[in-house]
Amino acid sequence: MDFKNIKEKMEKSISVYNEKLSEVRAGRANPAILNKIKIDYYGTPTPINQVAGISVPEARLIVIQPWDISALKEIEKAILASDIGINPNNDGKVIRLAFPELNEERRKELVKDIRKMAEEAKVAVRSIRREGMDEAKAKQKDSEITEDELKQAENEIQKITDKNIEEIDKILEAKEKEIMTV
Repeated sequence: MDFKNIKEKMEKSISVYNEKLSEVRAGRANPAILNKIKIDYYGTPTPINQVAGISVPEARLIVIQPWDISALKEIEKAILASDIGINPNNDGKVIRLAFPELNEERRKELVKDIRKMAEEAKVAVRSIRREGMDEAKAKQKDSEITEDELKQAENEIQKITDKNIEEIDKILEAKEKEIMTV
């Protein structure tokens, strides 16, 4: 039985979870929150990082410096229209995004959100486990593998699942700590 495919799918679920977490605004300036925002650049939807330099000079500040000054207004409009909840400060050359200090209530809300994301990632991993188990049972039913091999396959799939669930928990714990101690 090939477990490589199952491992790859579970690792992909974890990387998607990691990507979602990087977009969570934890009080620190993180350029990843701009990843989803696209501007209309000469009629083409273009990510901000492809039309501007993005830097983080301070812990709570992102500076966006467009290579083409004419894109400045478009970038500002796109940020205002997005759901990141930060007002851009445009000085005619660069746009500054100042991240406010997180209050206790907002921190708890963020922790609740990332726990929900973690649970979604775990559900995805368990779904992959179920597919693997079903595949193994189908092979046993078709006499491709013996009952003992089925048990071994189920045990191996469960080990892989447990390892990945543990990884999700570790990532969650680290992000919670980051949010609560910013």
